[in-house]
Amino acid sequence: MARWWPILGLVCLCLAAAHGQDKLEGVDVEEVCADRPADEYFRLDTEGDCREVYRCTKSGLKEIQCPSGLAFDVLKQTCDWKAKVTNCDEKEKPRKAKPILKTDEPICPEGKLSCGDGECLDKELFCNGKSDCKDESDENACSVDEDPNRAPECDPTQCALPDCFCSADGTRIPGGIEPQQVPQMITITFNGAVNVDNIDLYEDLFNGQRQNPNGCSIKGTFFVSHKYTNYSAVQDLHRRGHEISVFSLTHKDDPNYWSGGSYDDWLAEMAGSRLIVERFANITDGSIIGMRAPYLRVGGNKQFEMMADQFFVYDASITASLGRVPIWPYTLYFRMPHKCNGNAHNCPSRSHPVWEMVMNELDRRDDPTFDESLPGCHMVDSCSNVATGEQFARLLRHNFNRHYNSNRAPLGLHFHASWLKSKKEYRDELVKFIEEMLGRNDVFFVTNLQVIQWMQNPTELNSLRDFQEWKEKCDVKGQPYCSLPNACPLTTRELPGETLRLFTCMECPNNYPWILDPTGDGFSV
Repeated sequence: MARWWPILGLVCLCLAAAHGQDKLEGVDVEEVCADRPADEYFRLDTEGDCREVYRCTKSGLKEIQCPSGLAFDVLKQTCDWKAKVTNCDEKEKPRKAKPILKTDEPICPEGKLSCGDGECLDKELFCNGKSDCKDESDENACSVDEDPNRAPECDPTQCALPDCFCSADGTRIPGGIEPQQVPQMITITFNGAVNVDNIDLYEDLFNGQRQNPNGCSIKGTFFVSHKYTNYSAVQDLHRRGHEISVFSLTHKDDPNYWSGGSYDDWLAEMAGSRLIVERFANITDGSIIGMRAPYLRVGGNKQFEMMADQFFVYDASITASLGRVPIWPYTLYFRMPHKCNGNAHNCPSRSHPVWEMVMNELDRRDDPTFDESLPGCHMVDSCSNVATGEQFARLLRHNFNRHYNSNRAPLGLHFHASWLKSKKEYRDELVKFIEEMLGRNDVFFVTNLQVIQWMQNPTELNSLRDFQEWKEKCDVKGQPYCSLPNACPLTTRELPGETLRLFTCMECPNNYPWILDPTGDGFSV
């Protein structure tokens, strides 16, 4: 039996050891495995070199061993460098108490629920982000399917466009339009800083010559992170009609910071990032309404509470597993129509007045008619088996056909610019694909906001030429606002020892904008 362990960005293959049978003698497997999740690894003792762990299977205990030089971290449930593992004296992850939510007879008065120890508390105290039960069990069953205060399942009679859209399995076409009359929308999105490393790529793809069937130039969506971004370039992308959204202020590389972030963390990161972009890219029309979480680490209800309070219209971080029919974007007034997939499984369980621009996974099989099933990939650059332009071309066309020949849900092509620039053939194949698609009369390259605008007012193909929402900034010509931006060399007390350049057509601030001082005007300790 083999298992792949991700460690420190590497992948290492760990083989089950066959020599540990003597250690299993005298172990009561039933007792050890009672109420234990099937995917949990644990130690039988704390002697030895901290490499051996076990898990429960139908045929008994299976032993797994980390490679030499590594140790098993029972909290993270992975092999890691021995010096980094601090729980070799612990046999297992701490077991969390669970509330008693399902009983034959109610054990609490109406409007109250039982903690794990039998204490009855008000239902609204469960899964509110702070522990109210003495055993803390009220915060330990809070997934999309467990939260006692979760959003209800889709009710089409209560959910009407333009403000609300849901369907039982997420695959229904808005407005009940026949698939042949639905425009196949394709969204090209980029994550990260906009600067000299990628501006030429964006100029090349969006050169103003490539036009959708309605005569407007093709558009993209840019999820901009702050550090190293050239705000004069962002200003010009916005001038030309592309959508600017936010990808966080610090882009901290600790994934748990995002999935476990507080309301205030999300507020500082996303509203702070929007403030910086609006100020230094001079975007004053209130059009920055979307966000994507770094590493796609969704922040649960806290993230979406902040979004509603700060008038963010949509999130674009939740992924949907590869399925036979892709999923349309939906609003979160009702329960999400697919399993919570991806990083940390921290999807919002409550009702929120926010759109989710769901990321349908791409089918990355080289020959879908023959190849075995492979898990999908959400970012194009995470399709690790795509190594040549030819494979990329096949990936694009196969996934286009999957969407086009079923319910025509928008096809999302999500990139980091560095991947497209890593091989000229990738860029060439994407251009070839765009031009081939524009040869048809029913394919449109649009922004995320334009997808929502179409869904709020579903319009058949033959009326799209006059669809007003897609006519704004239809085909912008002219020069950038400034061709020689200020290159402000700045520091901040928050990043001691670093001098960072801020490129902007606006005046230089006093300090480099950062999380405690997003305007760069300075802050008092």
